[in-house]
Amino acid sequence: MENLNSINLEEMDFVDMELEEIQELAESLLSERKYSMLRQMLGNLNAADIALLFDEIDKKEIPLLYRLLPKEEAAETFTYMSRDMQKTLINTLTDRELRAVMDDIFLDDTVDMIEEMPANVVARILRNTDEETRKMINQVLNYPKDSAGSLMTIEYVNIKKDMTVGEAISRIRQTAVDKETIYTCYVTEHRKLIGMVSVKDLLMAEDSMQIEDIMETNVIYTDTHEDKEEVAKIFNKYDFMAIPVVDREERLVGIVTFDDAMDVMQEENTEDITKMAAMTPTEDSYFNTSVFSHAKSRIGWLLVLMLSATVSGFIINHYQESFKLYPLLVSFIPMLSGTGGNCGSQSSTLMIRGLSLDEIKFKDIFRVIFKEFRIAILVSIVLAIVNGIRIYIQYGDMQMSLIIALSLVAVVVLSKFIGCTLPLVAEHIHLDPALMAAPLISTIVDICSTLLYFKIATVVLHISV
Repeated sequence: MENLNSINLEEMDFVDMELEEIQELAESLLSERKYSMLRQMLGNLNAADIALLFDEIDKKEIPLLYRLLPKEEAAETFTYMSRDMQKTLINTLTDRELRAVMDDIFLDDTVDMIEEMPANVVARILRNTDEETRKMINQVLNYPKDSAGSLMTIEYVNIKKDMTVGEAISRIRQTAVDKETIYTCYVTEHRKLIGMVSVKDLLMAEDSMQIEDIMETNVIYTDTHEDKEEVAKIFNKYDFMAIPVVDREERLVGIVTFDDAMDVMQEENTEDITKMAAMTPTEDSYFNTSVFSHAKSRIGWLLVLMLSATVSGFIINHYQESFKLYPLLVSFIPMLSGTGGNCGSQSSTLMIRGLSLDEIKFKDIFRVIFKEFRIAILVSIVLAIVNGIRIYIQYGDMQMSLIIALSLVAVVVLSKFIGCTLPLVAEHIHLDPALMAAPLISTIVDICSTLLYFKIATVVLHISV
């Protein structure tokens, strides 16, 4: 690092700098105790980038760095930190500092944090929040963990239908500082949601116009007990910035913002990916999960799949007389089972993705089967011709070419059928379709392809078993 005294932080482009470069600069400033320059550097960084920087800096320096941040940026940075980093920081901050942080954090972020913190840390957080906030936190925590109620924030802007546009704008100016989003305002009457209006509409309207005349009455909303994955799908479908949340009496109790919906989508995608890889999902990151926990999350499915694969062994053992007559039969088993597994995995992956995006429903099962059957015929014919020619050229055995060609057609058609139907059936019986992914499909198809192969071989070669 060059001489720190010659560095002009105002001329540095932190946006294009790598995290390693920022970390090196921060550590140099820390070692030289140039706190004013360090404060200036942190002021040029985004809160999310500062949180990443904190993960790389020596843990003993974190409290000092955090105290150099301006109050508003400190609170925002805190929300981007990992749960372990937040826990560490809470334990080092004074009550006054912690109270200042909690005052500037939005309610939904506070609830998310509390849900994952140990009891002693939660007690300290609640001790440093005011009575009204504690009441609101408890209200949100009472909703089911994966519901819209647990995801929502109650920091929204509500207005009345008999207000003028000028009065509504004035109310926004007075209350906006404490609200998570002001882009959409919600019109309520006796706490019931009756309409909504965007800030854009307010700015484009005359100050004397009434809210009732410009508000949108066809409001799309969700229920407090709606699954949060369904809420995320609403965001994906309508591209909303926020969705109002109502109780069973259709009273407005909060809103879910798009950033929380994005977190849900990320969580669900991560969960689906781990299930598709035959692992039990975990909430912690890879490095924060212990070796024992990793092994525990993987061993269950591996045992199931391993024991299931032994069925193929029984089938091969049953047809061992065929091997004695035609030893060449054995060499094609890996190719057939691998091709079948790959074909089934292709179909199951498309079905799982289609189900998650609501593009495919269980009622479409016959349309899906018919489409996959046509795809399977085209794919299998190409594979059968290529392999048939290869085997005839390599071994000069027309019977073996015919066996492999017929087996490929049968295996591909069957694997496509299994791959497309199992996720749809799983969804229909309220199981996660991601469970019917590559490892399970491959195991099932392996058993079926081995059985089909030997059935076809014994018929063509006239072998009695």
